[in-house]
Amino acid sequence: MHNDFAGLAPRIVARRRPDAQDKDHSDAALIAKIGAGNRLAMQVLFARHHARVYRFILRLLGSEAVAEDLTSEVFLGVWRQAHRFEARSSVTTWLLAIARYKALAELRRRPQASSNEASAESIDPTDDPEANFEIKHWGEILRNCLTRLSPRHREIIDFVYYHEKSVQEAAEILGIPGNTVKTRMFHARKKLSELLVTQGVVGALS
Repeated sequence: MHNDFAGLAPRIVARRRPDAQDKDHSDAALIAKIGAGNRLAMQVLFARHHARVYRFILRLLGSEAVAEDLTSEVFLGVWRQAHRFEARSSVTTWLLAIARYKALAELRRRPQASSNEASAESIDPTDDPEANFEIKHWGEILRNCLTRLSPRHREIIDFVYYHEKSVQEAAEILGIPGNTVKTRMFHARKKLSELLVTQGVVGALS
């Protein structure tokens, strides 16, 4: 699946610091160059956004290995489809939409996903004092609670808080009305607040 990307990713990963001229290039300009077959532009775009895409997929799926594979697939897709990008949305919105599509496809291939979700929702962290003791820092507590949200609520939190997407941008990625985004955000915040309270964190999202 990654044959077209072979040989490109290693050079991309190695290029950690694009020169000053490359830094001035907008994402849209890079996509236009990628569409014309410019590998240097692909390297710069990857260096700029691969961590964002990887972390987004990781938070949805919880597997580092799968997140690595799907991140490569996302950028392989960009390499192949950049010439079709019409700039109707920002490049980051486009990338996250591709990443979400691939992550959901992966979830659908997991027959145990729904049962795992149900069991995760039913776990009370106060039932495990040892686990409670090990979760010492706010970041760890938040990550723990996020994994116990449904995928639908987790992705809304991810878009709005981690990627700072507007309601309209989130709606575009998800393919739903803006009011639906607001409704999901309300319920996601409520559920996350309840989970945080069980961990002893009060008022974090107020």
